Amino acid sequence: QDRRTFLVQKIVTPSITATSIVFASQPPAAHASSPSSAEGVQLQVQLLMDRNVPDVSPFIKGSAEEAKKRFQLAMLDIDSLLVNFDVITKSGGDNVRLYLGTQGVKSNMFGVMKVLKSLKEEADDIVEYSEAMDEFEAYLFQAEGAAYQSMFIEHSSAKGTPESLLKTARGDVTSMRKFMSVLAKQLNVEELKVDSLPMVVAG
Repeated sequence: QDRRTFLVQKIVTPSITATSIVFASQPPAAHASSPSSAEGVQLQVQLLMDRNVPDVSPFIKGSAEEAKKRFQLAMLDIDSLLVNFDVITKSGGDNVRLYLGTQGVKSNMFGVMKVLKSLKEEADDIVEYSEAMDEFEAYLFQAEGAAYQSMFIEHSSAKGTPESLLKTARGDVTSMRKFMSVLAKQLNVEELKVDSLPMVVAG
C-alpha cells in the first residue's frame, strides 16, 4: 500500500507513561527550547507522567531560528523513542503516539509539520526539501497508524499482533528519523549529538 495514501483514524485517548528528554541544566520550561550546539548538553530522561514535565506549546510561526530549535528538540524526542522503544511500548502503542506528537502535547513532535512547512524557504534546495518532507510525513502517518492499530488488533478480525504492529511502527519511526536528518541538512540545522542517550530502566 502506498504510504502516501495510508489513512489513519485518530481518537482521543488518555496519555500513558512514556519518556521525554529535557535539559537537566534548565528549568522545566526549557523543554521547548534547545542550545545551538551539542557542546555541554546534559540530558536526563523523565516519565511524561511526571508533573514536572511541561506540555509543549502549540507552534506559532515566528522566527526561523525558533522553528529550527523546535525541530532540533523533535529529533531528540524521536531519538529517545528509538533508544527506549521496548520500555516505552511496554504499556501499549499509545506511548508511541505520545512521542510522535499525535496523542497528547508532551512531545516536541507536536505540530511538527507546521514547523517544517514554515521553514521551507530556509532550505538549500526547496524541491529536495519538499520531497524529504513528504517522505517524512508519510512515515509519520504509517507509524501512527501501526501504533494505533496495535491497541485494538486483539479485538478485531484483522491479522497481526500488537507486537508485530509495534515492530512495524518501530521500522517506520526509524525511516522517519532518517528523513529528519535529510531535512536538518537542508536547513543547516545541527543535530544535537550525545555519546549515548540515557536509557530508562524498566521497573
